[in-house]
Amino acid sequence: MKFGVFYEMQLPRPWGVDDERQLYQNALTQVELADKLGYDYAWQVEHHFLEEYSHSPQPEVFLAAATQRTKNIRIGHGIIQLTTNHPARVAEKIATLDLVSNGRVEFGMGEGGSITEIGPFDRQMEDKRAIWEDAVRCIMPMFKDGGTEYEGPFFKFPLRNVLPKPVQKPHPPLWVACSQLETIEMAGRRGIGALGFQFLSADMAHAWVHAYYNSFVKRQQKLADYQANPNIAMVSYFMCAETDEEARRRADGVTFFQFALAYYSGSQNRMRPPPGSVSIWDEYQKWKKANPEAADKALRGGLIGSPATIRAKLHKFAESKVDSIILLNQAGRNTHEHICESLDLFAREVMPEFHAMEPEHQAWKAKVLSREIELDELDTEAFKTRQGVGKGVAIDRLVAAAGA
Repeated sequence: MKFGVFYEMQLPRPWGVDDERQLYQNALTQVELADKLGYDYAWQVEHHFLEEYSHSPQPEVFLAAATQRTKNIRIGHGIIQLTTNHPARVAEKIATLDLVSNGRVEFGMGEGGSITEIGPFDRQMEDKRAIWEDAVRCIMPMFKDGGTEYEGPFFKFPLRNVLPKPVQKPHPPLWVACSQLETIEMAGRRGIGALGFQFLSADMAHAWVHAYYNSFVKRQQKLADYQANPNIAMVSYFMCAETDEEARRRADGVTFFQFALAYYSGSQNRMRPPPGSVSIWDEYQKWKKANPEAADKALRGGLIGSPATIRAKLHKFAESKVDSIILLNQAGRNTHEHICESLDLFAREVMPEFHAMEPEHQAWKAKVLSREIELDELDTEAFKTRQGVGKGVAIDRLVAAAGA
């Protein structure tokens, strides 16, 4: 099993004059530390106009800076929005980042989550999957030597040679964001790595891992000529401390993350009030005061706890054959000091045991891909909702689930 760190660049109100600069500088220091500690990936999202929830509209700038402070860690776009970026600009960004990182880029792609984000770029919610597919078909030939041209329903590109070309051949590994669980099966069918939000149970992980790999090996239908990437990664809330109680105390930002996500997901097309008219942090404080049991239960999920607690949870996911775990530590007002201590403690006390299991896992995966091992076709119907965790969840459902 491999491990990564994940950044939304959350910044709850009230905002100080220097807060955004400090947020970015702290995150860069954390990625530098993760590299020294042996973590495998550093991922950053792309979001637009989502106040407090994500101040990360240009991930390639942050990731480029991170490449100059690290040596080994893989640098992941988690994800580039193909609805709000022209295909040629995407290919240029990925190739340039691959050059400055000496070939360490992971190319995650997505659609964008709301009309709040994609509307200003003249895109409609009902078109975003079709736009994403059209963009993938347009982008992939751009990584090849020589010129390319394309004509599709959303993108038309005249014959040009898109430069530069990436270090990794034929291109960096491909991933797609799986905000909805059904998208995991789609990722396998398209031959692309799945970046999924956290599973609530090992049974859920087991079912969707089977769905992914069965689609990958039995029903694969690529969108274009690209190198397949058989991988399934799970983003999980994370805080590691000496005791479970201390970890939960330090991880209050995780509950804010869930609340803010529900806030931006809780209305039609995820439209929100005008900019600056609502403090999500203040609304969160009201919710937490009114729902203390729900807030407390939210901190008992994910990978939040002592090394022993996290180790026990990880063994269940290892048995489910998840390829990698992406640790979401920077959330709400979690402090820089606690994030660094969490990364260090986990790397010393937990990560080596699971890194040592990687050869065995890769051997299993090779047999699955060659169909020497045939995975059961499991029914995923019971695992199509997250019960209040993840994308598209209204705040009332978050409350109900946390109190279940």
